[in-house]
Amino acid sequence: MLCAVYKSPKKAQTYLFVEKREDFSRVPDPLLKTFGKPQLVTIVNLANKDKLAFADIDKVKSELADNGFYLQLPPPQEDLLKEHLKAQGRSEYE
Repeated sequence: MLCAVYKSPKKAQTYLFVEKREDFSRVPDPLLKTFGKPQLVTIVNLANKDKLAFADIDKVKSELADNGFYLQLPPPQEDLLKEHLKAQGRSEYE
């Protein structure tokens, strides 16, 4: 199963996987507007992969088959203040 991976010029660390290169016909228009003009990163053969760096390969395959695309969002940012307070046994509102 080949798929094309595009990065967003508007959203850092945001990637769009589609079934066919340059075919965004199954991607909702509002998503494409938010994503920006997709920039090709690579073509991946998912059949030859056991895992992906930042996405669950089974979820990617499933979403591609069902919806024609998979959107990979960046991991949530760490809240360093919250982690620091938690390590000290304090809450945010003390």
